[in-house]
Amino acid sequence: METTHVIVDCEKNVYLDSLDIQDVYRSSNGPIPFRVTKRRLHGGVQDGLDVVEIDTGRLNFVVLLSRGMNVLKARSGDVDLKWDSPVNGPVHPKFVPLFAPGGCGWLEGFCEWVARCGLESNGAPEFDANGVLKYPLHGRLSNLPARRVEASVDPETGEIRLTGEVMETSVFGRKFLFKTTYTVQAGSAKLKVEDSVTNLLHVADEFELLYHINTGYPLVSPGARFVAAFQKMCPRDGNAVLELSDWNVFTEPVPGKAETCYFFDLAADDKGKTGVALIRADGQRGVSLTFNKNDFPYFILWKTQRPNGDIYVSGMEPAVNFPNTRSFEKKNGRLVPIAPKETKTFCFEFNVLSSEQEVDGFVKGVESLQSSATGEVIPSPVPEWCE
Repeated sequence: METTHVIVDCEKNVYLDSLDIQDVYRSSNGPIPFRVTKRRLHGGVQDGLDVVEIDTGRLNFVVLLSRGMNVLKARSGDVDLKWDSPVNGPVHPKFVPLFAPGGCGWLEGFCEWVARCGLESNGAPEFDANGVLKYPLHGRLSNLPARRVEASVDPETGEIRLTGEVMETSVFGRKFLFKTTYTVQAGSAKLKVEDSVTNLLHVADEFELLYHINTGYPLVSPGARFVAAFQKMCPRDGNAVLELSDWNVFTEPVPGKAETCYFFDLAADDKGKTGVALIRADGQRGVSLTFNKNDFPYFILWKTQRPNGDIYVSGMEPAVNFPNTRSFEKKNGRLVPIAPKETKTFCFEFNVLSSEQEVDGFVKGVESLQSSATGEVIPSPVPEWCE
C-alpha cells in the first residue's frame, strides 16, 4: 500500500529535519531493497541546503529541494551522471548573486546534472537602454526553494515518487507555480520526470523553459559521442563553426577552450517521440533521454572541453525556446503563451544504457529515425535561431 510523507509544506508550517524510508519490493525476480532519505547539508556554500536521496537498487540520485528541485547527480552501476563543476557545489541560493550587475551571477551556483532554466526568461542576460539588468542569465527557477515536497512509496508495486512545488512570483509581475514529479521503480535504472507550469494570475502570460542536463567525466571524456536524429542543425556562433566537423564527438581537453553550442530541430516519429544519448568512448555505456517534440520543439547541444575540473561537460538541453535574450525569442515567436489559470505539462525520461547491447539498440533506433529525416547541417548560424 502506498504511503506519503510530507517533507515540506510552507502553508501548514511543516518541515522534516530528516527522513529515512527503507523497504523492500518483492518482485518476481526476488526482493529489491530501496531507500529514500532526506537531510540538510551544513558548512561552506552548501550550508542550509535540503536534499532528498533516492536509491532504487539500480539507480541512486540526489534532488536539491532548495535549488528548484534540480538533480545534483545520479549513479547506476559504474555509470556516473554528473560533471565536475568549478564551483564545487551544491550551492545554497543565498550564496548566488543572481542579479549581479553583469547578469551572470547564476554561474556561481551552477553544478547540477539536471538544472532548470526559466520561467520568466532562460537565455542570455538582457539589459535595458540604460544598461540596467532586466533578465539575468537563465532566470530564477534553479535558485528558488520548494514550498511543498512529498515522497510517496509503494512496496507492493515498487513505485517511488518525489513531488515538489516552486513558486516564481513578484508583486505586479508574474505568478507561476512550477511542479515536478520524479518517478522511479525499485530495481530500475529509468527516471521519469513530469513537470508543469501553471499561470496563477487572471491575465494571460508567457514563459520560457530549458533544461541543462550536464554530463562530464568519466562517461563524457575524449572519444565519447552524442547521437541524435534531426531535420536540421546549425552552429550557434563562430566558435561552433570552427568545431563543426567534430560537433558530435568529444576531443582532448584544451585549457581555456571556448564553449560551443549547436541548435537543433530534431526528428521525431508520427507521435512526436524523439530521443538523444551520450555514449561512452568504448561504446559499452551511455545515458539516453527521450521526450516528445511537441513538449520541447527545440534542442541544444552544449560542449565545453577544458581540462576536467575547469569545465569538461556536455549539456543535452531540451527546450521550448533557444537560450537567447528574452526579447529576441519573443520577436521570433518562441515564448510559450499561457492563459489565466492554465497548466502546461512537460515530460521526459532517462535510461542508463548499461551494456553494449543496450547502447546498440538505442543507436539503431536513432538511425532508423534519421533515415526518414533530412539531417541538414547548416554551416553557419541561422539568423532566426541565433542572436
